[in-house]
Amino acid sequence: MPRSVKLTRRQCLGGLTATAFASKAGGAKQHYPANQTIKIIAGYAPGSTSDIVGRLVADRLGAAWGVPIIVENIAGANGNLANDRVAEGPQDGTQILLITVNIATNQFLYPRLSYDPERDILPISCVARLPNLLVVKKDLPVNSVAELIALAKSNPAKLNYGHPGVGSSIHLAAEIFKRMTGIEMTGVGYRGSGPALNDLMSGTIDVMFDNITASINLARGGKIKALAVTSAQRTQLAPDYPTVAETVPGFDVASFHGVGVRTGTPAEIVAKVEGDVIALSQEPTVKERLTDIAAEAVGSTSVDFAAFLTQERVRWGEIIKELGIRIE
Repeated sequence: MPRSVKLTRRQCLGGLTATAFASKAGGAKQHYPANQTIKIIAGYAPGSTSDIVGRLVADRLGAAWGVPIIVENIAGANGNLANDRVAEGPQDGTQILLITVNIATNQFLYPRLSYDPERDILPISCVARLPNLLVVKKDLPVNSVAELIALAKSNPAKLNYGHPGVGSSIHLAAEIFKRMTGIEMTGVGYRGSGPALNDLMSGTIDVMFDNITASINLARGGKIKALAVTSAQRTQLAPDYPTVAETVPGFDVASFHGVGVRTGTPAEIVAKVEGDVIALSQEPTVKERLTDIAAEAVGSTSVDFAAFLTQERVRWGEIIKELGIRIE
């Protein structure tokens, strides 16, 4: 397994010198780019972590710009439908893409795409990051990552794990875990993580590497059992959970959410989005709302976000090739 590239705060945050968002929003509204509706295009269903982050960004930017901003959910094909919508859309800033890890993975998962994620999408800022959470059904007789590995090894291919689609970070985390530990588990695909979590609670499936936003409250409520977070280091937002890497050195899978536009969008529009998203990411109320979903506010420059995505593509390209995962 290739060495993972850590999602560092410096990579996502470097060069942050923006003024307070409140001062930007004060006084007369700054219409952007004109007095018309702006759409944030999210590639996942309403209620997903991406949707929550997208609506938070829409709310704060709409208040600052004095224009209506709506979130349009275009779910399907692991985010490709949303990515393609923006890649083929207007170059006037009226469509803003909510960027997730699929922008760094899909080019390696699919034999062909209708858009070029490196050429057609211009990344502007990383808004938030969060780990996945390794969870199991509440009556599975394990209480640690080591115990889960031991149980899986003593029962080859008898455990199963749920995921919302091949190529999602939830699916890839499980496949990486299998490869790094030498265990066998059977993947069970669902239309979204919600149905998978429901089956985990009912005991139909055994394991899941879910986004922490949805699963942490279920774990704390005793409906499922949480074993570890998937980031390289423990998160201050859930300090009671160890990392998978403490048992499986080198394991590191984290999700992130950022914004971008179609390449060719005027530089002054890109600069305004960049500055205002950096600023809103540091707003106390935004940090608080992100903390509520166990996500950390970031706020990065376009240069740093682009550099980070380049590293992610190298990392995921190697991993996906090694795992032999393809989506036809």
